[in-house]
Amino acid sequence: MQRFRPEVAARLGELAPHLFDRLDAMTDRMVEVLLRTEPAYRDLAVADASELRRSVRAGLERGVRGLIGATSGDPVTMQAKAHDVGRRRAAQGVPLEAVLRAYRLGGQVTWETLLAVSQDRGTGHDTLLLEVAGSVWRTNDVECGAVAEGYREEQRRLAAAGDAARQRVLDGLLDGRGGDPAFVRSASELLGVSLEGRLLAVVAPSDSSGEPTLADPGPGLARRGVRSVWGTRSGAQVGVLMLGVRRTTDVLTWLSAMATGPVGVSDVVEGAAAAAGAYRLAETAARTLPSGDRRVVTIDDRLPEALLSNSPEISSRLVDRSLGRLLELPEDEQVVLLDTLAAFLAADGSPTRAADELYCHRNTVMHRLRRIESVTGHKVTDPRARLLWQLALLGAGTQRPARHPA
Repeated sequence: MQRFRPEVAARLGELAPHLFDRLDAMTDRMVEVLLRTEPAYRDLAVADASELRRSVRAGLERGVRGLIGATSGDPVTMQAKAHDVGRRRAAQGVPLEAVLRAYRLGGQVTWETLLAVSQDRGTGHDTLLLEVAGSVWRTNDVECGAVAEGYREEQRRLAAAGDAARQRVLDGLLDGRGGDPAFVRSASELLGVSLEGRLLAVVAPSDSSGEPTLADPGPGLARRGVRSVWGTRSGAQVGVLMLGVRRTTDVLTWLSAMATGPVGVSDVVEGAAAAAGAYRLAETAARTLPSGDRRVVTIDDRLPEALLSNSPEISSRLVDRSLGRLLELPEDEQVVLLDTLAAFLAADGSPTRAADELYCHRNTVMHRLRRIESVTGHKVTDPRARLLWQLALLGAGTQRPARHPA
């Protein structure tokens, strides 16, 4: 830590509070310059503008605290933080040169703001601050060194953690080895992230040509601050995501933007020991979607469908006993009756609302419902029959069509 002469330290002590008052303005300026001059940082902002702003502000604040000798600005802590930034930017794919330019820009913004504060305080050309300039740039150089060290360390780890190694880690998690402390330690070292926090499992079945249905999910999520490990199992893409403080809704939005087919997601679980169970839930959620359905669903979105998909014999029997001869009718009549039944159930048993949905007269719906009763042997007024019909429609994979005139 740079030690200044008493009169210089006193001047810094006088000006420091005003530097803290300008942190937001300093952050605005630095982010504006980065977005204007660094394409890699523009990509980061598109992925998660709030993360970039938080990181910039935290770095500037550490620099100010270090300048005035605050406890949280001690060299060891500051270098450790810079080291972490280097590793994170390497994982996000930001070029090292861009990261170093960003750090040097932070030093420049800090120094220029210090001069501006001094002028605003009426000291004019403050020769005492010339002694500070060297400290600003020496501190900046040390932090740049720590950034580069962390960046290269992460690059080496990523190179060592090849596809085969990541697949072994993933297989271990999915096979239930997350309860083995030794495995979790080695897996965490390989991935460079703790496996003890909030986790989410994702399963994306391949399309009909065998191609993945999630486009480059690992790097795409890393740019948004979510670390993950990806591989394959049973012909599907499988990922375990380390959420940290990220909201599940945000992750689902990002996955939806990447998806070209059905994607199933587990609920949030805690720690590696729960990863195997999360995988089974995600796989079940994915299995409830048709192969051409470009959708991301959580297990909680698909609980009835999941129950049926896990019991195919029961599902088949339910469909047969509930819909019966309706599925033996000519296709045109069958489609009309199934659409009517789905609309009637979705309208909570209201023929009038079902008619509105189907763009037909209420009497037409009533006529069709009597036909449904006659071929299934169940009454539309029977609550249990309506429940069985609802489940049978799910089991048969029947989807509500787009509205059309009847």
